[in-house]
Amino acid sequence: MDWLGNLFFGAGIAHSILVFALVITLGVLLGRIKVAGISLGVTWILFVGIIASHFGMGIEAHVLHFFKEFGLVLFVFSIGLQVGPSFFSSFKKEGIGMNLVAAAVVFCGVGVAVAIHYATGLPMPTMVGILSGAVTNTPGLGAATQTYTDITSLDDPTISLGYAVAYPLGVLGIIGSLIALKFAFRISFDGEYAEIRRRKGLKVGADRITLEVANPSLDGRTIDEVQELVDRHFVISRICGKDGKIEIAKSESVLRKSDKILVVAEPKDIDFLVAFIGERVDMEWQKMDTALEARRVMITNPDVNGKTLGKLGLYGGFSFNITRVNRAGIDLVAHPDLQLQMGDRVTAVGTATSLKSVEKILGNSMMRLRQPNLVPIFLGIFLGVLVGSVPFFIPGIPQPIKLGLAGGPLVVSILLSRFGPKFKLVTYTTVSANLMVREIGIAIFLAGVGLGAGKDFVSTVINGGGYVWIAYGAVITVLPVLIGGAIARIFLKLDYFTLMGVLSGSTTNPPALAYSNATADNDMPAVGYATVYPLTMFLRVLTAQLLIIFFV
Repeated sequence: MDWLGNLFFGAGIAHSILVFALVITLGVLLGRIKVAGISLGVTWILFVGIIASHFGMGIEAHVLHFFKEFGLVLFVFSIGLQVGPSFFSSFKKEGIGMNLVAAAVVFCGVGVAVAIHYATGLPMPTMVGILSGAVTNTPGLGAATQTYTDITSLDDPTISLGYAVAYPLGVLGIIGSLIALKFAFRISFDGEYAEIRRRKGLKVGADRITLEVANPSLDGRTIDEVQELVDRHFVISRICGKDGKIEIAKSESVLRKSDKILVVAEPKDIDFLVAFIGERVDMEWQKMDTALEARRVMITNPDVNGKTLGKLGLYGGFSFNITRVNRAGIDLVAHPDLQLQMGDRVTAVGTATSLKSVEKILGNSMMRLRQPNLVPIFLGIFLGVLVGSVPFFIPGIPQPIKLGLAGGPLVVSILLSRFGPKFKLVTYTTVSANLMVREIGIAIFLAGVGLGAGKDFVSTVINGGGYVWIAYGAVITVLPVLIGGAIARIFLKLDYFTLMGVLSGSTTNPPALAYSNATADNDMPAVGYATVYPLTMFLRVLTAQLLIIFFV
């Protein structure tokens, strides 16, 4: 039975694969266990890895290092592909205030970590590990460990140990802070809903309304002329004349007073359009004209990727009309300059025959979307590693800064997913495919971190006073969140539902987001989380590296 012992406690490729598979399997299974509705999720993989390593199931250093870094690259790259399309738009309008709150939480946490470092003398690498665990930020942990290795050519297991010790209370601390803010500001959900209804411009997407043309200055003007008068994006989909005949609206279609028109516009523009065109009326378009139908068509033709509706000749209509484009679950109002991407779903209105032509142009084939686009992925990873390895100097900083294997792929994937279509790169991946790559990456990384830290875990935490790190992590978790929440509530008047998402996103805490969604029973926490997540992730990675560079 020596072969079995060598397989579990020996060395070699088979041993490494077996140990990783076992650690990840047990970690995922334990992650399904919930206590009071809260679970540590895949973070259990880290603890299982620590236990396995503690009892002798170690991995050769160079093999462990490869697994860990490759898993980190897969994880952050898939995150970048997911959040990239919304990264730049998150800085617009209300998103600016939300991102400022998130940035304040990040820098406040860094300040608390530095203060504890000076007050206690705890080494900064350990402190950065505690900081990353306190805010449940795995890429920050990866950036810190790699930066430390780049500077010293050594590994510091206390970075991973600090992360592991602080993580559990990091999950619970943010949820407890959200509850504390609710009681501190005496928030009632009914009052929040009432306030939200009074505010304008919070809703995003596209609304459909029916208007009766009453403005005499519009009588006899074409739709093209009407849209030139208004500096807003809206689509007139169908027109019903006085005779009751319904037709597809085209650029050259002429409006007459008392015509009824079906308009698609952003919610914030609805009141203006009502005042400009005419009063709202009720009309059941589908029942009145069965010859026309609305159909969702998915863009799966690679030749369409990156092109605008205007260049494709799909705007203005002939026997059909494109009214909305759904991207990542959000409806966008169609306009000539709107750039289409693989995976978008457009709403087309027209006859059955004309809609078949639209489908032929756009693709509408799920089979094409299921086929993986490996070139952009591995090209992106190549560029990400290249960018992450480039040193650049900042005045006043003694060491050159690198984005590293965490920051480089993250930045490149964000840029690729946002601007790739302009260069004919198909960066679309299905939600399930992206999630699979992301979960595999984080599982391999956490297993590697745990297996590397487990040998010294017990002696460090129990005999070395590491239990005090739990208290340090709790302060780093709770204090910045309470300060950021108070600022957002008092000065920005942010509603509680969005605030929960913003604070969960500022700590990159998925369990806290799950709690927020369940508590709010609406999608506002998810919107807040997605708005601040890209910037927060970038700042967490960057600040983790800067702390190592400045204090090591």
